Amino acid sequence: MNTRIVDASRGSRGRGPVSSHGMALIEVLVSMLLFSFGVLGLIGLEARSISFSVDAEDRNRAALLANEIASDMWLANTVILSPAVLTPLQARIADPTAGGLPSGLVTITQLGLTNSADIVLTWIPPQHSGATDYQTGTFTTRVILP
Repeated sequence: MNTRIVDASRGSRGRGPVSSHGMALIEVLVSMLLFSFGVLGLIGLEARSISFSVDAEDRNRAALLANEIASDMWLANTVILSPAVLTPLQARIADPTAGGLPSGLVTITQLGLTNSADIVLTWIPPQHSGATDYQTGTFTTRVILP
């Protein structure tokens, strides 16, 4: 008599439970999905990092330009700069290739009759140059001459 013992938990070919066919493929697909989400997160992080770096560079440039204007005021011993000094400076501030800011603009406001003024530099960040609903970059400094 030929008696054969069959394990009910194994399939007909003896590879494992019948319900486990294709599990490795699903595990690979899930791991690829998680990996791709991680890669997308890193790409987003890199883009934000570049944006913050450009913003910090623009703010640093604005501080240097405001310091240059304040130095010109100290040298002239007045907060009212002549057009001969202010016109070339405004042209340079508006030109990013010459060390200025993108669409940069300087406004100097004398405070009352005192020898003090506010220097306000504004610019449009490069990532918002084509948009209409953007927030401009602004740097303000106050100069008080003795």
